Amino acid sequence: MDFKSERSFKWLYSQKLEKVKDLARIVQASYLWNEKNKYRKELLSLKSGNSWNLDIRDTARAVSALAHDGTVCHNTERWILSKQSDGAWNENVYDTAYVLSSLADMDSYNPEGCRWLIENYGAKWEHPGTTSLIISALIKQEKLTEKNIYADFVQERSRWLISKKDENGAWKTQATSNLVIQSLILAGYKDELSESVRWLLEKRNDNGSWGKEGGDINTTSLSLITFWKYLHY
Repeated sequence: MDFKSERSFKWLYSQKLEKVKDLARIVQASYLWNEKNKYRKELLSLKSGNSWNLDIRDTARAVSALAHDGTVCHNTERWILSKQSDGAWNENVYDTAYVLSSLADMDSYNPEGCRWLIENYGAKWEHPGTTSLIISALIKQEKLTEKNIYADFVQERSRWLISKKDENGAWKTQATSNLVIQSLILAGYKDELSESVRWLLEKRNDNGSWGKEGGDINTTSLSLITFWKYLHY
């Protein structure tokens, strides 16, 4: 299977990039595939003070992308930690999951945040995309401890995710499927994902992109990241 397509990166690099989210995804995908990472400077240029847009999620995504090439923003780490309240960030599952992943990328273990995710998990978060973000965050945090602190929760929720695959091996949208596949690779279920990966690969548009007709920056970057992880984990 042709996981890496020059057309995909060519399409990405031809897009008008203004969002921190899009830049962060492209920086990560480019780094993983050893592509010329010309957007790293653009991402850094959008940093103002200790954060990106004073936005927790944007900042977490940017920090994670930059950490891949060894850039650790300690002032940003301190800013992020200053925004934690009662274990969470903005009492929001997405902000908290993205932050915990970014802290792990900076080798920063945060047991309070991990505990908040597990203790508050329930029906309102029981969706494939949400659950996969939580699983990924907990696995990345757990690796810093060298203990299996969250293993039971991760494995139980991973099996639940697998049970939610449709007949094509997908989960709702291409973007959601990417997040789920990435989390299940981290959780050790790579052998159960061949059908899902094949489905995703077949969804590539003629211009090399993924997502809606004509292509979507986030979904295309996520797909490239997913394929790299499938090959190397």
